[in-house]
Amino acid sequence: MPLTRRAALLGLSAVLLAACVGGGTFKTEYTPVPAELAKSWRLAEVRVSVPKTLVVSEAKTLLPKADIVWREDPMGDRHAQVGKIIQAAVLRGAQGLRGTRPVIIDITVTRFHALTYEAELSNNDWGVHNVDFTAQVLDARTGAVLLPATKIRAETPAWSGEKMKEARRKGITQKSMITNHVAATIAGWLGLGPDNRGSFSRQGN
Repeated sequence: MPLTRRAALLGLSAVLLAACVGGGTFKTEYTPVPAELAKSWRLAEVRVSVPKTLVVSEAKTLLPKADIVWREDPMGDRHAQVGKIIQAAVLRGAQGLRGTRPVIIDITVTRFHALTYEAELSNNDWGVHNVDFTAQVLDARTGAVLLPATKIRAETPAWSGEKMKEARRKGITQKSMITNHVAATIAGWLGLGPDNRGSFSRQGN
């Protein structure tokens, strides 16, 4: 096949892939809690709600259209599985709260879109873990709202192809990547760690 024709076909394939999987700019974004406010808090509880209205997909495709896409846990209640992941991540991220006022961090998940295995096994370096939620802070004693619900985006690049195969050999999973990123995002939001905000462009969900 002539070189020019082969190059044209490769370019067309790339365009078709981009059209299929989508792409754009993704963010980790939040409004930091005022330092003086967070300093007075001590973590008493993390509550996580994953509304049943969030649509789950088990489709074996590159990019299912759904709010929840999660495959690493056994087939079951995906809402409950996502809730456990987010709760563990928020507990880790907020563990540095050492004030005197006990608080509850109340999380409502709005999107949890990890990679399907079909997407992960593709040889393209693409994909995004979309994790979005709202967070509010309540007084653990009185239930008073100390911080109204605020949107938090915790989106991070996913790995696929040979890169993810090598990562799994080292014990890195989608769950560990998402948990680490959400924990770092919560820590940054509360002023307990480095600012985790940023953006990136990538093909993916």
